Amino acid sequence: MRIDLISLFPEFVAQCAAFGVVGRAGERGLLSLYGFNPRDYAEGNYRRVDERPFGGGPGMVMLIDPLRAAIAAARAADPTPARVIYMSPQGARLDQAKVRELASHERLILLCGRYEGVDERLIRAEVDEEISIGDYVLSGGELAAAVIVDAVARLQDGALGDAESAVQDSFEDGLLDCPHYTRPVEHELGSVPAVLMSGNHAQIAQWRRQQSLGRTWQRRPDLLNEAALSKADRKLLAAYQAEVAAAEAAENGSSAATEASAGPDSGPAA
Repeated sequence: MRIDLISLFPEFVAQCAAFGVVGRAGERGLLSLYGFNPRDYAEGNYRRVDERPFGGGPGMVMLIDPLRAAIAAARAADPTPARVIYMSPQGARLDQAKVRELASHERLILLCGRYEGVDERLIRAEVDEEISIGDYVLSGGELAAAVIVDAVARLQDGALGDAESAVQDSFEDGLLDCPHYTRPVEHELGSVPAVLMSGNHAQIAQWRRQQSLGRTWQRRPDLLNEAALSKADRKLLAAYQAEVAAAEAAENGSSAATEASAGPDSGPAA
């Protein structure tokens, strides 16, 4: 997969992509990352890439021509058709389904804005879609682009040491991941659940599925509302919910008993 970055700081994203899974994907030839700085395509002694917005207001807006020339140069660098994506808070929210879709493309061009953004005319003419990584403000699109590079790189065949790792990740089936444990079995912070030590793969798979459903119910119920749950899933979730309710009831009963045994406050001693 090839990803081209249109950015004033392409080296920033390149540094982020030089480590871990993404770095190994690059070393194995599974991912190629190239940068195109619009300042290299700007005219004049100062190589300006921004100007004041029409209508007034604070900040600067990135100019059409340097960006358009950088995109054209990126397109010309490889004959493979590329999908152009603008990292923008006005874009659709990035989720794992979108990551899988992006990872299926042979080539992406990621446009990173700065300042107050990019001239709208360039977006309409050159951009295929806008993507946001969340409802907050960043200094530019580079961090968002780095997120996309990381997310799609790890889905390339051979990027992970164990392909099953990607299948078990959070959000792959619309739910949060289950808890994970490793050595030692016993620790001052607690013990590994017995089912994981049983060697019964069917029971382990069922426990993990139940924990995934339960965590999603507790932490991201919005995801659970959108998930297609089977009859078996609903049964596992109901059992999880019953266990949580029983634990809360036991804790509340213990607290009430402790308060009752303490007796009424008789005030300070004489």
